[in-house]
Amino acid sequence: MSVFVPILKKNGLLERIHMTVCNVGSRKLDLNDDYATQGWGIFAPNLSIYGFDADADACDVANADLEERQVNWTEKHIPIALGKAAEERTLYVTRHPMCSSLYPPNEPYLARMAGLPELVNLDFSFEVDTITLDQFCQEEQVNEIDFLQIDVQGADLDVLKGAINILNRGTTAIQIEVEFSQLYIGQPLFADVDSFLRQNDFTLFDVSKSYGLRARSPIRSTVRGGQLLWGDAFYFRDLMRDDMSEQFKSPDKLLKLACIADILNFPDYALEVLEYLTLQYGSNPDYNFADSILESLASFPDLVESGLSSLPIVQSIRQFATKEVGL
Repeated sequence: MSVFVPILKKNGLLERIHMTVCNVGSRKLDLNDDYATQGWGIFAPNLSIYGFDADADACDVANADLEERQVNWTEKHIPIALGKAAEERTLYVTRHPMCSSLYPPNEPYLARMAGLPELVNLDFSFEVDTITLDQFCQEEQVNEIDFLQIDVQGADLDVLKGAINILNRGTTAIQIEVEFSQLYIGQPLFADVDSFLRQNDFTLFDVSKSYGLRARSPIRSTVRGGQLLWGDAFYFRDLMRDDMSEQFKSPDKLLKLACIADILNFPDYALEVLEYLTLQYGSNPDYNFADSILESLASFPDLVESGLSSLPIVQSIRQFATKEVGL
């Protein structure tokens, strides 16, 4: 749950920004896949969401649901396959469609893992035309993507390679599925994705982890979950780095970075960015977040009980505060 964004919204400090979110592999399997209910809806109506999935039926269902709900933001799901180039590729449709990929399942390896063949083994395949995210953005006049999520079963680095122009126009955060073993033949692994993103000034913040157990074993460790197979990696373009290009360091981009960090459950980083913004630009009321920071921190009873005024971060921004919230 977000700590700072609801207070920023209430205090009218989000009205100047428009948040653009892109979800590659946007099939909605459950409520967690509905972006608006995961915190992003707070930016509406200043919110654009683009979803991509090679399954046209899944896109039709998502778009029909949006129309029925009469949402007050822009969201559409586009039935195209994104890749590293405009080319013909084979789409390998697996037993569970959510595991389908532009790379063939590594069935001999999957057979060694409990529960995976039933999901990931091949059902059928067919040829598809892929385009790049850069091409889509150019054709649709999408000038900026603030947050990019990619989950396309092994082809995630391909999508990144086809999105280099839009990434370098100001993307500040990426959530991307990574694999640590070749569940799909020839797929890039975490090390490849991480190297690419580090070369493009993104910093790894966290990796959620999923493990696999051996199919032949009737026992498991009480200490370890098995072999690390895949996870979601969270990257930010750390705009406070001294060596970060000035083109990314505008106050609005920093504000978006703080908001995205908060929504993705990195409130400590969000707070650091909001403090930095206040100290650097607090003479402008649009970027004075002192009152909002104090109000947010005051929602933690233990901090209030110990005394907010004793916190170093409160002491640093207090000169910009117009209210004595929790002090």
